[in-house]
Amino acid sequence: MAKILEVKYENLADAVVCEVHYETQADLCWYEVAYAQQAEGDAKWFFVQHETQADFKIFKTKYETQADLKIFKVKYPDKAGWRNTSHKLHGQLAK
Repeated sequence: MAKILEVKYENLADAVVCEVHYETQADLCWYEVAYAQQAEGDAKWFFVQHETQADFKIFKTKYETQADLKIFKVKYPDKAGWRNTSHKLHGQLAK
């Protein structure tokens, strides 16, 4: 499951992410699910409030050059997935 915690400080994150404007610019397209049980793989995310609940912690930046991962939120779950399958974080978000 990809249970994600957005942290306030970069040094607390597993990865720095940048939300890009277009799907074609993204390494990973993600879809937000309503329940933790629906979060599967790296691309279906459920946001949690506490660090102990999280599989992966992210810090959002405005600048692509500072990001470890470029992400794009999709409207439909079947559109979610890796666009760059050779990315170093592939398979690392869901534990």
